[in-house]
Amino acid sequence: MLTHDVNRRPGLGGPGTVGAPGTIDSDRIRTALTSRYQELTAEYEQAMTQSQVLRLVEGGDTAGDDQADSGTKTAERDAAQSLIRTILERRTQFEHALARLAAGDYGRCEGCAVAIPVERLEIYPSATTCVTCKQSRERRAA
Repeated sequence: MLTHDVNRRPGLGGPGTVGAPGTIDSDRIRTALTSRYQELTAEYEQAMTQSQVLRLVEGGDTAGDDQADSGTKTAERDAAQSLIRTILERRTQFEHALARLAAGDYGRCEGCAVAIPVERLEIYPSATTCVTCKQSRERRAA
């Protein structure tokens, strides 16, 4: 079974790192975001390799499989694909955060343009919305 922590914190720095315009430590944030993006890329490549190995093993080892064996293999394949999708989604979020940093928008809510609290960015560095806007989006989606 494949296991990865796709939500690992990259450590953007201490208080005051992000918030008001002009107080963003762009170099430290860029380094942390880039580092996590590269980690996610490596995790993606590893997950893809493991998925391909799983498919090769499945393809050559089906003789005598009963319904339980087939079900187990299907569940493992689904879990592997889910992991790959999650890693790609997280990688895309970090790519977007890097683009926002380059554009000077990092640390500002895409919904209301207020500064995203430093604590939120430390926990979720690829955040693009403040908590209020995020909750509002989730309510509308439900």
